[in-house]
Amino acid sequence: MGQFVLIPIIFFSLIILISAFFIVKQQTAAVIERFGKFQSIRHSGLQIKIPLVDRIAGKLSLKIQQLDVLIETKTLDDVFVKLKVSVQYKVIRDKVYDAFYKLEYPHDQITSFVFDVVRAEVPKMKLDDVFVKKDDIAIAVKRELQEYMLEYGYDIIKTLVTDIDPDAQVKAAMNRINASEREKIAAQFEGDAARILIVEKAKAEAESKRLQGQGIADQRREIARGLEESVEVLNKVGINSQEASALIVVTQHYDTLQSIGQETNSNLILLPNSPQAGSNMLNDMVASFTASNQIGEAMKKAKKDSESL
Repeated sequence: MGQFVLIPIIFFSLIILISAFFIVKQQTAAVIERFGKFQSIRHSGLQIKIPLVDRIAGKLSLKIQQLDVLIETKTLDDVFVKLKVSVQYKVIRDKVYDAFYKLEYPHDQITSFVFDVVRAEVPKMKLDDVFVKKDDIAIAVKRELQEYMLEYGYDIIKTLVTDIDPDAQVKAAMNRINASEREKIAAQFEGDAARILIVEKAKAEAESKRLQGQGIADQRREIARGLEESVEVLNKVGINSQEASALIVVTQHYDTLQSIGQETNSNLILLPNSPQAGSNMLNDMVASFTASNQIGEAMKKAKKDSESL
């Protein structure tokens, strides 16, 4: 009968002995209370507590944690916008007591401070400035949180404004404005390209005309030099200048007829082909030059007489 009583006692003693040992995971802190009063803080590894006297009141993770807070507020230009603020924080290893006993709901406290700071900063900015200065908002949130939460054993590692979401109608209006600006810039570029094309085309035409005129001038200069040399050669064989000029004109006349005849795509051209035709054209040209010179001299004389009066 005594053996049957001893077995439960031994079993119960083993259970109590085993319950004295507990394991704390890496990057975790366990808070030990004795009869409801704080006793100690145990860190990672195998730990011992007094059975039935000590108990594990709770455990806190020492890892970096993240809390995402969604806030809706209004900007300076009366646009409602939703912001997502991500707060990265952790429990300070040496302040586990403060984190466990002084603050019951740390998430609620952090959320309240984020709301307070964001709703104090964003209404001072226009919507465009909110996008540009989102880092300033994050810095302001971290500064306020760091100062407040440090007292309760929490270290604010970083705060990030991860999303800015204006009202759907505002986003559509912003997209239309952006599209209009881009279309305006595209039209300006197209206009500049067309203007440059016109200017370059005009420059090319001007250069072409200049080179064409230079070519014609060079051609006529060479023709005149050739005619001069031809007259000199004919003079050496006893042909005077007038006869030489007539001979050259006739030769050029027949060369022109030959060139026209060689062109298969030439239109119908009626030209005199008698030998006298070249002489007649030469006489007509000389008479025209003489008449033009006489008219010019008469105009100069008339102008001089009018000035003397």
